[in-house]
Amino acid sequence: MRQPSSVRFARPINTHAAMLRVHDIPLHFYRYLQFRVGKPWHWVYRLRMDDETLSAIVHSEETQIHVLYVDGAPSGFFELHVEDETVDLAYFGLMPHVHGRGLGKWFLGQAVETAWTLEPERVTVNTNTLDHHIALPLYQRVGFTPIGQTEASIDPLTDDDYIRLAHLD
Repeated sequence: MRQPSSVRFARPINTHAAMLRVHDIPLHFYRYLQFRVGKPWHWVYRLRMDDETLSAIVHSEETQIHVLYVDGAPSGFFELHVEDETVDLAYFGLMPHVHGRGLGKWFLGQAVETAWTLEPERVTVNTNTLDHHIALPLYQRVGFTPIGQTEASIDPLTDDDYIRLAHLD
């Protein structure tokens, strides 16, 4: 996306939602967000990172993490990375308990608007074949143009992964 989108989506009516930027996010909360949002889409890469590696990414000055709360509960998040003149929407998604409530379009719009407030030359997003079937059409609807395709494979969390995650602070 090389210019801000002219497409705007209204927040669904009768939805009590708030979006907050999290500064210095606790790693356990970040992993919770990654797990709850990403489990259906097989997001495992960040969950397998050790604390030092993960902290270097999420606590970097080039990273912003914004959490969506619906009815007071965490319900989704997006993560932006600034590099040179590009802002990358690295992660974006909702938790299953708010799927089907019309929040996805609005929340994506909020993520894109937030990215453009950083005044980049372009905003990027990546998706793959494991993503929700409406992800790519929605990204295109808000103004992204596909420039490539990535085939993904599933590398599920193992029992050892779950045990390690359960014991992290």
